[in-house]
Amino acid sequence: MGNGKVKQAIIISDLHAGCQFGLCPSSDIPLDGGGYYKPSLLQKKVWSWWEEFWKEWVPRVTRDQPYIVIINGDTTDGRHHGAVTQISQNLSDQKTIARLILQPIVAQCEGRFFMIRGTETHVGASGENEESLARELDAIPDETGNHSRWEMWLRLGDRLAHITHHIGMSQSMAYETTAPMREYDIACSEAARWGYPRPDICIRSHRHRHSETKVPTAQGDGICTVTPGWQLRTPFIFRLMGKNLLPQFGGILWRVGDEEHYTRHFIRNITRTPEVVL
Repeated sequence: MGNGKVKQAIIISDLHAGCQFGLCPSSDIPLDGGGYYKPSLLQKKVWSWWEEFWKEWVPRVTRDQPYIVIINGDTTDGRHHGAVTQISQNLSDQKTIARLILQPIVAQCEGRFFMIRGTETHVGASGENEESLARELDAIPDETGNHSRWEMWLRLGDRLAHITHHIGMSQSMAYETTAPMREYDIACSEAARWGYPRPDICIRSHRHRHSETKVPTAQGDGICTVTPGWQLRTPFIFRLMGKNLLPQFGGILWRVGDEEHYTRHFIRNITRTPEVVL
């Protein structure tokens, strides 16, 4: 990657492997006790989008040129909030599912693979479970030797990205772009304050819904983009004011050209609950 030839990245997040509503391969999954988990029809539908994403969309938008892959947090679901929706609360089972999902992706990107730590609630204190998985997948380590990290400053070509999992939530479409705009503003202000290069793009996740803001700068667009996720609605969403907001599934491409940089988005949406007709 140091030779400057790689100028594009695929970013996905929020797999929540190990949850009955999370991403899961379509085949039966072996569990620690000797049994198997059979994915639901909706999980199989989401898995078909996952395969479409990696087998069709990614090769097309990357133009058969090298790219890196970044998993931006919440790879597994963990044990959290007293939830009973996990496939298994044995974290080794959850890691097995995540590994089955991601090993082919590591091979597809030829090892140019990074992992960002997500929410401690899902991936353990200090991201310990995500770090363990990242080591098994041989994710590229940071300067301390850890195979996962809380944030990443990534330079592709002459452009700079700041990537981390968390961003403020919104339960209204009217304010979905407020937090991304604030993230980019803070990143630029702090860079100017201390004399660092400002990011050209901030990449965030956590919301399970895609949104993006752009502002003009002297070097072209300044962007803050939020990735969609790969988890269906869980019981927790029905506690919120935004309970009618449907999750989105997919990922993004960030590509650096000779004169500009840009994003492209793969977004899929599950149909809402069928109407009851009397």
